[in-house]
Amino acid sequence: MQDNKEEKKEQNAVYLLPWVTAIAMFMQSLDGTILNTSLPSIAKDMGYSATEMNSVIVTYTLTLAMFIPLSGWLADKFGTRTMFMIAVFLFIMGSLFCALSVDLRTLNMARVLQAVGASMMVPIARLAILYQYPKNQLLKTMNFITLFGLLGMVAGPSLGGFLSDNFSWHWIFLINIPIGLIGISMAYRIMPNFRHAVGRFDFRGLVYFSLALISITLVLELIGSGRMHMIVILSLLFLFGLLSLFYYIHYKKTEKPIIDLHLLNIRTLKIGLMGSLITRLGIGGLPLLLPLMLQTSFGYSASVSGLLLLPSAISNVAVKPFMVNIIKFFGYRTVLISNTILLGVVLIVLGFVTKETPIGYYILLMIFYGVFTSIQMSAMNTITLSDLDQDTASGGNTMLVIMQQLSVSFGVSVSSLALSLFQDGIFNLNPIKAFQYTFIALAVFTIFSSFTFSKLSKTDGGGYV
Repeated sequence: MQDNKEEKKEQNAVYLLPWVTAIAMFMQSLDGTILNTSLPSIAKDMGYSATEMNSVIVTYTLTLAMFIPLSGWLADKFGTRTMFMIAVFLFIMGSLFCALSVDLRTLNMARVLQAVGASMMVPIARLAILYQYPKNQLLKTMNFITLFGLLGMVAGPSLGGFLSDNFSWHWIFLINIPIGLIGISMAYRIMPNFRHAVGRFDFRGLVYFSLALISITLVLELIGSGRMHMIVILSLLFLFGLLSLFYYIHYKKTEKPIIDLHLLNIRTLKIGLMGSLITRLGIGGLPLLLPLMLQTSFGYSASVSGLLLLPSAISNVAVKPFMVNIIKFFGYRTVLISNTILLGVVLIVLGFVTKETPIGYYILLMIFYGVFTSIQMSAMNTITLSDLDQDTASGGNTMLVIMQQLSVSFGVSVSSLALSLFQDGIFNLNPIKAFQYTFIALAVFTIFSSFTFSKLSKTDGGGYV
């Protein structure tokens, strides 16, 4: 009888575990976008300026950088189910305290708690997927959970505006509580509590690595927000280099480091991480640049320029059901090389749009951008994890999460820096030309990343489809 119950629970895990991960992915992506449209309402209610509210985003980002490296060790030590439930609980408690905040100080403290939960929530859920599924089912499963992450990104801005305008900004945080409770309930009944042997906790390594991540994240935040304090930026870059050196020396002498750099000897992991970073340098800034160009240079309203991003989000979701067949037919190497070049072509075309360009032209470009971005992200994420086994899954998954977090900031910062150089820096171009040259420069970055994927063999990732 007991054996039958255990067998039934295992079958439930196979079928329903992706839904648990999808809930975590949805909550995290929703939280990442829902706040942006509500910050003015929060600032007004608390009596602050909109610029002062930037600390709410920075605090969250820095806390993620500090705790992400810890997620894999904790999951392997205490079990995936145990730590996932704790992570979601911390996230919803942080959300509750955010809603109860009365000033910027209490809101920032609540955001720290929320970020601690978020730093472990998705990495641990995805780690359970890696442990549960054979490689030939992983692309289909990852594709499914990524879809919910995209839905969260699509719903976030409009839902945040709706809740703030029709109810109050508090609801953008309170909405996480019922979703999180569903996630905890499902995890308790469905998620296996995978554990793996770990060494003694590498506290010194965590300090070196996390502080290095915080330093480079601060640099990216300063550049991305346009605050070009060169002495501060150079000091932080020096600190980042010094801490990275300290971590490398420590890693060479430690049997079980918090981040095992030896994993970079896995060819597909290294190629996937590098390709992911370089690709996002090009495409990561488009959601920032396009609405900015349409409003400041072409005279579009904020609502219209925001809506023009919607076709890319819808097409991004729409192409997901075809991903497995696309990669099965063409292979990872061909898909990643050709798709990266096509993304670069879209950016080049955006570099030649003018004030007279019809709306329909933008919509068509955004559809293509959404399709190519969807294919790119699914293929990059899956090939990065393709050669990991039970012993390397935790470390490789943590590396991927760190690279994804950094590359988002890198993309926005590089775009902002390129625009400022063309517009106000050494080139001193008019605003329209500055945007056009920025898109072309980012296209070069994107197309360049295709050379990274050319190092893949035609058979790489074959067990995933």
